[in-house]
Amino acid sequence: MKGTIRRGDIFYADLSGTVGSEQGGIRPVLVIQNDVGNRSSSTIITAAITSKVKRLDMPTHAKLGKRFGLAEDSIVLLEQIRTIDKSRLSQYVGSVDQLTMKEVDRALSISVGSYTAPAKRGGRIE
Repeated sequence: MKGTIRRGDIFYADLSGTVGSEQGGIRPVLVIQNDVGNRSSSTIITAAITSKVKRLDMPTHAKLGKRFGLAEDSIVLLEQIRTIDKSRLSQYVGSVDQLTMKEVDRALSISVGSYTAPAKRGGRIE
């Protein structure tokens, strides 16, 4: 595993111990916790990633390309947020760029209800 964990990193994690529609098994996850928490806590906040790219229209999804180290084009599911112990992390996969992280942040803000839509002016969104 990579020594320093940073926001925007992708790791494989063991998400065993799920109920119902929770994402589980060994799968890639995106670290969404801030770097202060990443350094000081034994847990980490992550979002599950899936390669089943079928719901790109969901506002809580953000597209991740293979260029970030993933085997296939994938989607990070910001409605599948989970705090896990760092010991669940295994292989480091890669890190997303700033532009993609902005898309992740937008989807995350929609998921947790803190998104504020841009103001409309003259019939168009600014």
